[in-house]
Amino acid sequence: MDKFESSIKEIPYSQEGVYEKLSDMKNLEAIKDKIPQDKIKEMVFDDDSFSVNIPPAGTLTFKIVDREPYKCIKFEAIKAPLPFKLWIQLMPLSENSCKMKITASVEANPFIKKMIAKPLSEGVEKMADMLSMIHY
Repeated sequence: MDKFESSIKEIPYSQEGVYEKLSDMKNLEAIKDKIPQDKIKEMVFDDDSFSVNIPPAGTLTFKIVDREPYKCIKFEAIKAPLPFKLWIQLMPLSENSCKMKITASVEANPFIKKMIAKPLSEGVEKMADMLSMIHY
């Protein structure tokens, strides 16, 4: 498995508040209008999963497979062209701020890896940027 990590983002909200919002996917419905429509065509959220249509990859569906309260939320692709995992890690900085990092892990042959490495790295970074700007 190859890993792609975002830079560490500082969020001016408590670790608990950020975790509570991110651990219920329906709370992220509000970010849909902040996503560039030329990159992502459709996003659907429910309690434990989200689906996103990313041309040319198609529709990807991720389900929360593990929640470690206030520290980590792990997702696994249940509908994707390749085995794919994603996790959001949170660490406290102070009572009212925390750090966040997003890691994606994908299993691909060397040829496919070469094709997806740059878009996946950029996507993980953009996701971290977007999640760091939400009002928690």
